[in-house]
Amino acid sequence: MAVSALTGLTTHTLRFYEQEGLFFAPVRRNAAGRRVFTPEEVEWLKVCTKLRSSGMPLPEIRRYAQLVLAGAGNEAERLEVLRRHEAKVQQQVADLQEALGIIHAKVEIYARHLTAGTADQLWRNGPECEVVPDGAEAPLFSSAGAAQDGPDAG
Repeated sequence: MAVSALTGLTTHTLRFYEQEGLFFAPVRRNAAGRRVFTPEEVEWLKVCTKLRSSGMPLPEIRRYAQLVLAGAGNEAERLEVLRRHEAKVQQQVADLQEALGIIHAKVEIYARHLTAGTADQLWRNGPECEVVPDGAEAPLFSSAGAAQDGPDAG
C-alpha cells in the first residue's frame, strides 16, 4: 500500500501496468508474493503517471520502457519519443490557453452585466462573444449576431 500512497496508483493499476509491460525491469516479489518496488521504480511509476495524465498512450509508454530495458545505444530514439510527446503536450497547453481566454472573456461579460444589472439581456439577441487578445476586448459578433471573424469565433 505504501507505493500506492506514494504514486497515487491503486493496486489494480499497479497490476495492470505490470501486465502491460510498462516496467523497465521485472517486478520483484517478497516471500509472501507481494510486489516490492525500489525507489527508482517508484520514481518511474510517477513518470508513468505523468506521461499517462498528459495523454501518452500505453503502447508508447511501453515502447519507451522497452527501450530503457534494452540498454545503451538507443538513447536518441528514447529522446525522440519524449520530444514527440513534449510537442503534443505543448500543443495541448496552447489549445487550453486559447480556450481559457475565451472562457475568461465570457466570465468578464457576465460579471459586467451582473454588475450593471443587465444580465437578463444576455442571449436576448444571440450570444455576446468577445475575446481578449493582448488584454484588449474585441467583439466577435455584431449586435445582430452575425459573425465578424469566422465560424470559430463563438
